[in-house]
Amino acid sequence: MKELSSASDKAAIGRVLSLHLHPKQAGDAMINVLEFTLETDNGIVENTRYFAKRRSNGNLSRRQVSLIEREVLDDHASALSVVTFPSGAARANIESNGIELAAYLQRTVHIGTAILFFYAHRDPCSKMDALAPGLRERMLNGRQGVLAQVVQGGLIRVGDNIQVLSETLPVI
Repeated sequence: MKELSSASDKAAIGRVLSLHLHPKQAGDAMINVLEFTLETDNGIVENTRYFAKRRSNGNLSRRQVSLIEREVLDDHASALSVVTFPSGAARANIESNGIELAAYLQRTVHIGTAILFFYAHRDPCSKMDALAPGLRERMLNGRQGVLAQVVQGGLIRVGDNIQVLSETLPVI
């Protein structure tokens, strides 16, 4: 597996490999795009099923963007005797390489012209086992990507750098 940047690198750089939007119909394949726009506290503008989504208490959801590393997906595929998982199959909005995302939980990260706050691990759903039996279990313990809240809106494109900005929790 390729060496990833970790929390000890103050300005760790990764790269956006692919971008994905959720389809209008739940369960359909993710839609690959070359760019998307993020709006502060609302998420991905083009992700209409989840944009400005509210929780049952009426507050905006923090779950605005999901990310996973391509290296982690490739490692899971190899362990499960799968050639590869197609881009978008893990249902994350952003697939990256070169940076260990979970190492930067509770930190702000600059991607494209947007700033995100990585606040939690993704929660792998049963759809992961539909890709390969055992994938959901392998995605536990920090091997499933992260969830992020949009701190500053902007544009993210395939190929954009991912750079860690802070070592502490921002005021949100």
